[in-house]
Amino acid sequence: MSRRVLVAPAPLREIEFTYGPILRGAGYIIEYPPRDNVLTEKQMSVAELLAQLPGCVATLAGSEPYTREVIAKAADAGLKVIARAGVGYDAVDLQAATDHGVAVCYAPGTNQDAVAEHAFMFMLALSRKLREQDIEMRAGLWPRRAVGNLRGKTLGIIGLGRIGKAVAKRAIPFDLNVIATEIEPDHAFAEAHNVKLVPLDELLKQSDIITLHVPKTPLTKNLINRDTLALMKPTAFVLNTSRGGVVHEKDLYDALVANKIAGAGLDVYEVEPPQANPLFGLDNVILTAHTAGVDQQSRQDMARVPAQAIVKLLAGEWPADWIVNPQVKEKFFARSV
Repeated sequence: MSRRVLVAPAPLREIEFTYGPILRGAGYIIEYPPRDNVLTEKQMSVAELLAQLPGCVATLAGSEPYTREVIAKAADAGLKVIARAGVGYDAVDLQAATDHGVAVCYAPGTNQDAVAEHAFMFMLALSRKLREQDIEMRAGLWPRRAVGNLRGKTLGIIGLGRIGKAVAKRAIPFDLNVIATEIEPDHAFAEAHNVKLVPLDELLKQSDIITLHVPKTPLTKNLINRDTLALMKPTAFVLNTSRGGVVHEKDLYDALVANKIAGAGLDVYEVEPPQANPLFGLDNVILTAHTAGVDQQSRQDMARVPAQAIVKLLAGEWPADWIVNPQVKEKFFARSV
C-alpha cells in the first residue's frame, strides 16, 4: 500500500504542525503540489489533481474538484480516502467515490463557532452602519447619527444544525427574538433556547435579520430568490455564510437596488473567486472572502480531524461520525484486503 498523502489546499502548508505529526507519526509521507506562493495560489484544478493524485493513498482535501474522472483514475492508482478539511463536501462526487470504494470524510463540529461569530459580525456591521461610518470618517466627515440595534429584533435562522444552533446560543445575550426553520428540527434544543420553529414563509415575513446555515442541495439551491425576497420586510437584512448558490445573486441584486430589502452580508458566492459581480458595487452589501468558517482556531481543528480520519481508516477503524458516504464501508474494506 502506498504511504503517500496529498495535502491539496495551499494554505494548510502554513499549519503543518497541526496535521503533520499525526500523518508522519503513522508512517505516511506528506506530499504537496508544486506551488510558487502558498498564500496566493488558487486551488488545484482537475488537470492538476489528475497529475498529482494517482499514487496517493489519501488526500487531505480542500475545495478542489474531485470529479468522477479524478476519483476513477486516482482510485485505480490506489486512492482510498478523501478527507475534507472542512464541513462541506459539495466538491466531491460522492456517488463516484462510493462506486470506486473511496471513503469520503469531513470535519464536523470544528467551525460552527467561527461561522456564528462571523454572522454576528455581519449583523452588527449592517445594523450599526459600520461601512458607511468608516467611509465617511475617512472622508473627513463626522457621521454622528442614530444607528440600528439588535436587541428586540427578530432573527430568523434557516437551518438549525450545528452552525444554526451556535448562532441561536449567541442570540440570547443580544436579546434577539429567535425563530428558525429546519427540516429535521431538534425540538429539545429549540425549547431549551427559546427558539420558535416556524415554516419558511413565516420566517421570511417576520424576520428583521435572516441568516442562512444550510448545505447546498437541490432543495436549497436558489432558496433566496425573487419570490422569497418579496416576502421579506423592506428593512430586513439577509446573511449568507453557508454556500454560494443558496442565494440567487441576480435576484438579490435587484431586490437591493429596488430597496425591497435593506442590506446583505455575503461570505460565499455562486462563482468563487467572484468575477465582475454587480453586488460589489452596492453600498448596502458587506462582503468577505469565504472566511466565515476559517479563523485561526477552526482552521487548525479542520486540518487535524481529517488527518486523524485518514490514519484511523487506513488502520482498519471506521470513524463513523466523520464518514460522509457510509454505504462505501463494505467496498472500502474489500479494497484493503
